[in-house]
Amino acid sequence: MAQFDPAAATQAYLAVLPPEAHAKATAYTQGGHWVLLWSAVVAVVIAWLVLRSGVLVKVRAWVEAKKSRPWLAALLVLLADGVIEGVLGLPWAVYEDWWREKGYGLTSQPLAGWMSEHLMMMAISLVLSVVLAAAVYALIRRAPKTWWLWGGGLVAAAFMVLMVLSPVFIEPLFNTYTPAPPGPVRDTVVEMAKANGVPSDKIYVYNGSKQSNRYTANVSGLFGTARVAMSDTMFKQGADISEVRGVVGHEMGHYVHMHSIWLALGFGLLALVSFFLVDKLFAPVAALAGAKGVQGISDPAGFPVISIIIAVLALAGTPITSSMIRLAETDADKFSLERVNEPDGLAKALVKTIEYRAATPSKLEEVLFYDHPAVGNRVRMAMDWKAAHPPKSEPIP
Repeated sequence: MAQFDPAAATQAYLAVLPPEAHAKATAYTQGGHWVLLWSAVVAVVIAWLVLRSGVLVKVRAWVEAKKSRPWLAALLVLLADGVIEGVLGLPWAVYEDWWREKGYGLTSQPLAGWMSEHLMMMAISLVLSVVLAAAVYALIRRAPKTWWLWGGGLVAAAFMVLMVLSPVFIEPLFNTYTPAPPGPVRDTVVEMAKANGVPSDKIYVYNGSKQSNRYTANVSGLFGTARVAMSDTMFKQGADISEVRGVVGHEMGHYVHMHSIWLALGFGLLALVSFFLVDKLFAPVAALAGAKGVQGISDPAGFPVISIIIAVLALAGTPITSSMIRLAETDADKFSLERVNEPDGLAKALVKTIEYRAATPSKLEEVLFYDHPAVGNRVRMAMDWKAAHPPKSEPIP
């Protein structure tokens, strides 16, 4: 019997897709790197336009003319800013989130359907971001020298609250979640959930193909709201039991190892650093941007200045945020292999994600931009595992 060769097996899996499919995936992925840059540029330009218009200064002055209510001024100014920036950014959002996805065959959703969902998400995001930003301004007023320190903790807490509430109040607004029907798939997932300490009474299939053709699943929520959800795209693309086990095992790894909590803490720490830099950079950036009428960092009319700084910092910090997520994804792959032992099932599923994440980038490109390990590396890890452990499923022909 010939000895199993992980390198050859990896190449065989990657060769399932023809060269033109790999080339298309590379074009989409590398184009996405430029989208990051242009998204930051668009955000900066829009914030600058709002700042130069002076409309937020007028809103704040209008509130203060009636009565000094800093909290009300912050809420109304931030609300006005969110609406204006959302409207100005709509053309770019259409290009980035719908037109480009449509052009690469990653969505079948009509523009009208996308637009209605985008506007709904804008409204939800507006409410949540206004409340969070108003709380940050309250910190600035109460602790002008240390607000950035408390702000980092506030962001981490907000992340966790959102993760708890999202499966119950937000996600059902965009998709229909139905209990997985009785059968081998449900039985398999329930068995895996019980074996790994994941809630086994909430196993769902949702109509993810409504928005995207991407092959995906997730374990979302925290504590009592946690659930396993598989997109119908998995089954439309022929997922078998070994793929379900490999993919859902990966998602369960996120839950069992509490990646959501660790990432919330990590992003809270990044927020702390960002707020510290905002505190130091606000005055020079405000002067450079021509922020007339803005009365300092505690003035909500200067929020576009903060937006400019955050947009630049977010772009510069892409390698850090991507690497944080990538480490969690790598750990989830290891969890799936160790607990489920379906290397071929995981590999077959990973190959189906290449269309939106090129399989073999350079190491530098992966470190700078990839928030998931490159598919080629993930498949190789699965094949290395297979070489050292007996598989439970047969390899592809």
